[in-house]
Amino acid sequence: MTICTSAADDVSTLPASPGATRAVVAMSGGVDSSVVAALLKEQGYDVVGVTLQLYDHGEATHRKGACCAGQDIQDARAVAARLGIPHFVLDYERRFQERVIGEFAASYASGETPVPCIACNQFIKFADLFETAKDLGADILATGHYISSRDDGAGGRALYRAKDASRDQSYFLFATTREQLAMLRFPLGDYTKAEVRDMARRFSLEVADKPDSQDICFVPSGRYTDVVQRLAPQAVVPGEIVHIDGRVLGRHAGVVHYTIGQRRGLGLGAAVAGRDAQPLYVVRIDAAKAQVIVGPREALETRAVALRGVNWIGPGALSQLPPQGIDIMARVRSTRPPVPARLLAREGQEATVVFATGEFGVSPGQACVFYDPIDDGDGARVLGGGFIAAVEPARQSVPVMASPPRAATAQRAPR
Repeated sequence: MTICTSAADDVSTLPASPGATRAVVAMSGGVDSSVVAALLKEQGYDVVGVTLQLYDHGEATHRKGACCAGQDIQDARAVAARLGIPHFVLDYERRFQERVIGEFAASYASGETPVPCIACNQFIKFADLFETAKDLGADILATGHYISSRDDGAGGRALYRAKDASRDQSYFLFATTREQLAMLRFPLGDYTKAEVRDMARRFSLEVADKPDSQDICFVPSGRYTDVVQRLAPQAVVPGEIVHIDGRVLGRHAGVVHYTIGQRRGLGLGAAVAGRDAQPLYVVRIDAAKAQVIVGPREALETRAVALRGVNWIGPGALSQLPPQGIDIMARVRSTRPPVPARLLAREGQEATVVFATGEFGVSPGQACVFYDPIDDGDGARVLGGGFIAAVEPARQSVPVMASPPRAATAQRAPR
């Protein structure tokens, strides 16, 4: 296999030669970041490996699919030794607890459906680690994410979807800033997972066949409700299950057990559910009233979303978009393809996205990521994104612009 047009392309704009370029690689102990370290080492870069210890759960140490703790740190250390590169393990446990796990619990307590991987990238990997890489004298910080960055032709760098749509991780990286993009490199953007594992075998890396990590890496039991109950007990207060027409259908043991779009496990019983001609879904969660609102599938259809915390990395500035907005491709879940939509900028870091056709099962707390509609598909440019603050049901005529208040920050776990 020839090496690496993508890796070479992703570092080709650096002013120095490989031997004079220090590349800090974020090594999670998995196959992807291990291959990135091996590729850059083979190409002559001054490679330094850094592994973050993000939590220390005894149960997670040997759990299949865990990451950033226990065996993964040992795997990263072994790969670094195999490659002959320096390797550092950094304890970011307290920061991870505050910015990722605590916010995860607080979001659920507010009736939202959070995406902790976005917060980890935004506040840990591309913030704290970014500064650590600078302290280590890095010219670039490389990761094993499946995404690409290239020269944008205007003195900066732009982010693009991975060539392999099934591995694309752009949904989790929309919050990457222009300053970070100038230093970040993603050598795996043009590879498939199978090709990466083949390269790992060629480099004789023991992690070549290691399973991929799970999304919620810090949940040792696999039950995220245990974490939420410990940090945000208000999320497990019993309440009512209410139909959208106002009927009280039953009781629940806490809003944390429900997500928008959920059909199974509503706890209503066949007799109660059977009174309705159609299956019932969770269409809204009112955490303040401890209510789970259910209704037919058509009640899940969303016409527009109001966004907070918008990050814009497209051309120009978000505030410079025309009043009538611009056409984009929008993605509201990592498992769904982008769909046609219109983006309208609001004040500050807020925006509204109006979908060309209704989207189903959209939940506050998730992300809405923007892509360039001109190059729709694999390799499309990432324009930015934001967090969904409110949704407008398709049956309404006026977009919901006000963001509902969030619950208080979750309690910190005892150390």
